[in-house]
Amino acid sequence: MRKIVGIASLLGVVLLVTWAIEPRFASAYNLQNIIRWTALFGVISVGVALVIVTGGIDLSIGSVVGLVGCLLPLLLASGWSAWGAVPLVLLVSLTIGLAHGLLITRLRLQPFVVTLCGLLLYRGLARWLTADQVQGFGSEHESLRQLAIGRLPLTEHFAIPMPFIAMVVVALAAAALLNRTIWGRYLLALGNNEEAARYSGVPVEPMVVLAYATCSLLAGLGGVLFALDVNSVQPASQGNFYELYAIAAAVLGGCSLRGGEGSILGVLFGAAVMRVLYNAINILGIATQLEFAIIGLVLLAGATADEVIRRLAARRRARRPVVAPAPTVGPDAH
Repeated sequence: MRKIVGIASLLGVVLLVTWAIEPRFASAYNLQNIIRWTALFGVISVGVALVIVTGGIDLSIGSVVGLVGCLLPLLLASGWSAWGAVPLVLLVSLTIGLAHGLLITRLRLQPFVVTLCGLLLYRGLARWLTADQVQGFGSEHESLRQLAIGRLPLTEHFAIPMPFIAMVVVALAAAALLNRTIWGRYLLALGNNEEAARYSGVPVEPMVVLAYATCSLLAGLGGVLFALDVNSVQPASQGNFYELYAIAAAVLGGCSLRGGEGSILGVLFGAAVMRVLYNAINILGIATQLEFAIIGLVLLAGATADEVIRRLAARRRARRPVVAPAPTVGPDAH
């Protein structure tokens, strides 16, 4: 809970400081833009958070986003209907996650190696399938694009972007899984100590597969939404470095890279911080070349804070006096 309060406070400070420097930051258009992009990155950040909770990592998210983003317009241009194309590309992303999970559990490969290879493989496939040509939806699929660019009016001047609705649904489902089901407890136990979890009867392999399959599925959903939002997909660059945004959001939101700890609400705040920082860089006229430097510093700060908090908590527990149990008085004591 303290981490959530901390990241929420950081978000509030960045918002207020940027608004004070540049009042245009608080315009309805800019805030809606921030909400939309926070939602898009929030969807993929929730997925990677479930993997990090188990003590794993997924570096292939950005390439999955790119592959799905290229496949969708390809299928639509080939005559597929939206009702057939969207489920198919989501099935592709789910299959990718299942493959990752099986390689990690059955062949005992390291998650870093498996997903790094995936990062290269899926990017290469996207470029090969499209002959490195830009893919687009044109004007024939405006109703489908409303999933990404549509808005739900709240007032005359402000509306909620549709991706925000998708993010809320995904976040509620993930939070319910993590906090209200036995599978969520299994995921957390797996991240805390895999061997102890195994000896306690936790189905370790199925839980790992579940985490990676869910992560890739949400990356696929994010790929659909990102592609529909921009309406033009460049195979070589679509989704580049998105895995870093997602991992940074998860870490900032309280997911320990050691596993066993995480909050979906915190992840959403982390995604919001990342997008607000990006927006602030642009609206304040800071050189965009510094974007990744700032993101790197924020991620380093989050990882450092996680380590410091962990050590302080360990010292506090070590200083607590050990209370000996009261002696048991039997019936023959007198």
